[in-house]
Amino acid sequence: MSFTFAQLKTALQDYTENTETSFVNNLSLFIRAAEERILKSVQLSLFIKNVSGTASSGNKFLAVPSDFLAPYSLSLRTVTDPVASGSDYGFVEFKDVSFVQTYTPDPATTGVPKYYATFDVSNFILAPTPNANYTAELHYLYRPASLTAGADSGTTWLSENAELSLLYASLIEAYIFMKGEQDVMAMYDKRYQESLVGLKLLGEAKETTQNYRVGQVIRAKQ
Repeated sequence: MSFTFAQLKTALQDYTENTETSFVNNLSLFIRAAEERILKSVQLSLFIKNVSGTASSGNKFLAVPSDFLAPYSLSLRTVTDPVASGSDYGFVEFKDVSFVQTYTPDPATTGVPKYYATFDVSNFILAPTPNANYTAELHYLYRPASLTAGADSGTTWLSENAELSLLYASLIEAYIFMKGEQDVMAMYDKRYQESLVGLKLLGEAKETTQNYRVGQVIRAKQ
């Protein structure tokens, strides 16, 4: 089973038996809120991206991608050596911004960056300030495009592979809007939590291991 955007909107109206105009006008909002709920609850490698940029000489800041949510790793290598091997990569350690600013209180202090932190919504801060141009490779959790951003016939990974989580999370948001009965809300939340168990098992166990090295994923007996 999977949902297109149109099919999910229809399902929400059918489950709630609500076709009132203001409810229908907010269907996209319910779905976006549901996607956000899932994104913040489960770590899925499918929502990890790798991008390259340049840490410029004398500039302690490095731009943050527009779809950035959280960092996984940052590595640097010199731009001046186009045939550099993998051994020329060095990983920069993620720290709190206060640590980074204390480590090099004077931005004129330059060297190969050892630490970085999220300075604001648009920039990382590096310490020490780069003493040369470096190719920066950022591995990070990103916000994928919403199902609501496409056509009615469109799908996303969540609508095709986590359809139950998306459906019940959307119903929770819809029922909050409707100020619905608590017992129905509790049922939708229970179904959502049950579906989330399988999604977390996929994202946080099966996607991060392989049977050859660690054996099959084992769950505790009930």
